[in-house]
Amino acid sequence: QVQLVESGGGSVQPGGSLRLSCAASGNIFSINAMGWYRQAPGKQRELVAAITAGGSTNYADSVKGRFTISRDNAKNTVYLQMNSLKPEDTTVYYCNAKVRAVVLGAFIVRDYWGQGTQVTVSS
Repeated sequence: QVQLVESGGGSVQPGGSLRLSCAASGNIFSINAMGWYRQAPGKQRELVAAITAGGSTNYADSVKGRFTISRDNAKNTVYLQMNSLKPEDTTVYYCNAKVRAVVLGAFIVRDYWGQGTQVTVSS
């Protein structure tokens, strides 16, 4: 089993910054892509940013130039630096990891999700 533990959410004024962290632990052989998603009430979960094991990144248009995703492969941790935050960034953010593990002698890849962390941008 794999656990993803998120931290770093909170409340900030418009224009402020927050840094989210997500650490994976458990039965991990390697982690392929890691990413951050967000989901507002009544809406579908959407990709915010993703990063491959090799460091290639992908961002939603709405956060390009403001958010930066990074990862520490040695610590199985992914980060999301959020700058110039806007009220419309307010919602719950979820960490995702595509984990490769050895189960009964075979490699499998599964998606895992964090518990979610609230980000609130308000004056």
